[in-house]
Amino acid sequence: MDQTIEPAASGTISRRGIIVGGAATVAVTAVSAADAQEAAPAPQPTMMPVVLEVNGQRRDLNLDTRTTLLDALREHLHLTGTKKGCDHGQCGACTVMVDGKRINSCLSLAVMHQGDKVTTIEGLGTPDKLHPMQAAFVKHDGYQCGYCTPGQICSAVAVLDEIKAGIPSHASQDITGKFQVTDAEIRERMSGNICRCGAYSNIVEAMNEVAGTRA
Repeated sequence: MDQTIEPAASGTISRRGIIVGGAATVAVTAVSAADAQEAAPAPQPTMMPVVLEVNGQRRDLNLDTRTTLLDALREHLHLTGTKKGCDHGQCGACTVMVDGKRINSCLSLAVMHQGDKVTTIEGLGTPDKLHPMQAAFVKHDGYQCGYCTPGQICSAVAVLDEIKAGIPSHASQDITGKFQVTDAEIRERMSGNICRCGAYSNIVEAMNEVAGTRA
């Protein structure tokens, strides 16, 4: 049995030179864990080839399987129009259209979209030939700082397609008839896209114009 000879750093030292108890034991354990971590090889990411059709063009990528569609677009394809806002699917700044349907690209892995058609704000129009929704946002001042605008526009285009296709929302009064483009429908369907500047009423006006309900 060990016999202690003197206190040391809130612990004790046995005749065999072993530090027992207290903060010293924690320190020795921490150093040992750090040494073990340095000795262990770093884990390597799992890579996978991914083929996407982005804005009408085939794009071949080799991605870490953990890469989100948002990061694939921004960091690998340098399409920075799509914005990273909350990165939790709560603000809508990263909205893009995949096979015609809007999604939060920050919540979707790129490898899930093998062969899919992805449309970003860059694919809707150009400065010389704006998409009607882009032109309406400019006309009605549907943006202020502009950070959420790409996601707002992509979502707005998809919303009008949803209404046209007869997909109901929580605001739909009658799910058996033809859906109308109303302010209530627009506000409900666009509620996942947050505008911190508060340009909501102008966004509604822009969408109504494109839908043809107002001049």
